[in-house]
Amino acid sequence: MSHRFGLLTPSSNTTQEPEFFAALPSDVTLHTGRVAYRDITPEEQMRCVLELESESRKLADAEVDVIVFAATAPTIAKGKGYDRELIRRMEDAAGRPATTAATGFVDALTLIGAQRIAIGAPWSRTMDKPMVEFMQASGFQVVHSEVVGFVASIELGRVGPENAYELGLRADRPEADAIVMPGGNWRCMSIVERLEQKVGKPVLSNNAVSLWAGLRLLGRAEGIAGYGTLLRDHLGKAV
Repeated sequence: MSHRFGLLTPSSNTTQEPEFFAALPSDVTLHTGRVAYRDITPEEQMRCVLELESESRKLADAEVDVIVFAATAPTIAKGKGYDRELIRRMEDAAGRPATTAATGFVDALTLIGAQRIAIGAPWSRTMDKPMVEFMQASGFQVVHSEVVGFVASIELGRVGPENAYELGLRADRPEADAIVMPGGNWRCMSIVERLEQKVGKPVLSNNAVSLWAGLRLLGRAEGIAGYGTLLRDHLGKAV
């Protein structure tokens, strides 16, 4: 059965559409809405969700089967439970099942049984604080967080995947059960498999997690190889 996958992405994002398109099964088509978001700042987090309903309704016009708001930072901005509030707003506007990147991270970590996590994020320390707090409030112990310091999202999109690989290595700690790599414009998906082999634990990148979450809502259970254990081994499993 074919499906239409609705993606809500920040307006400055240049990474998600290529990565999603490359990984989606051939019978799942990608359809994108964009919310205004230029810089990775608290102010932009608040601005981008103002367009959540209007962009969700536009995706509904294309009769998408699911909508994924695939940006981590805007979906954790007000702490635990905020992602669920955004999901309700999208579903009410579009009449379609919806989820967010933040929701996907929590569900994925729960499914794989990770309790202690290391975070490797491309943004500033200011932006990292709500991420750490969200994960801790969701029941996970953050043993370490490493940041790069990007503010301009468009600049992050120009950075090669090797930078993400190196960040993952710096973020890892022996006591961590998994490495979490938020940031939708961070080109991580192509290095997840190699990084997992190097560190010997699951690596959850924003875009792989968002894809996984959306495909689960579609009821897709066929694993997708090449992007790490989550998409390969855990698509059909219940949280």
